[in-house]
Amino acid sequence: MRKVLVLEDEENIRSFVVINLKRAGYETIEAATGEQALTQLKNNPGIRVALLDVMLPDIDGFEVCRRIRSTNNTIGIIMLTARTQEMDKVTGLMTGADDYVTKPFSPAELTARVDALFRRTGNADAAPAPGELYQHPFLLNTRNRTLEKNGQRIKLTQVEYGLMKLFMENPGKAMSREEILDAVWGKDFLGELKSVDVNIRRLRIKIEDDAQNPTFITTVWGFGYKWGV
Repeated sequence: MRKVLVLEDEENIRSFVVINLKRAGYETIEAATGEQALTQLKNNPGIRVALLDVMLPDIDGFEVCRRIRSTNNTIGIIMLTARTQEMDKVTGLMTGADDYVTKPFSPAELTARVDALFRRTGNADAAPAPGELYQHPFLLNTRNRTLEKNGQRIKLTQVEYGLMKLFMENPGKAMSREEILDAVWGKDFLGELKSVDVNIRRLRIKIEDDAQNPTFITTVWGFGYKWGV
């Protein structure tokens, strides 16, 4: 059974989400506070996707996202927010979220986002193609989906792993944001191109010697990015 954590403090909204996810064939685990959500995650290791409301009575959804990412880089995370400010979207992605949905949302949109994220995180259970990609100072192991820089392990989310694999398989190739979005998020992804920019910014912080002056993932102005090793 495909398990989804639904963290939402408003009971009517949570019930709405749960009903529609169950109709789509998901098993739902509910939480009304951030602390409850973290407890549910510990008690239900089979959860593969988490829907996190931003505004909560105890700790906010951004903090829940940070805590999840501190110990789990494989679970898919979607932020649920009534806010429309650009900074809130960026904050959610920078804290480790894979996607966000702005309230009010339709059941079809939410289910499509969960479906797409489940397909991406589901790849972690499949046997990846054997082999390693090496471009000094990076070693990407596609068997266990790990990255090392100068022999030091770097923790990656599923999206960040997908970006690294795409770039290292295409050294020197300028790729548009649309091309990157299709390759890493999937052609059925309904989110914005900004997801590419924010996740690359987050990845640069992890892999670059100086994230403000990147030398590995370089910007192709007005177009996209390329792997510059």
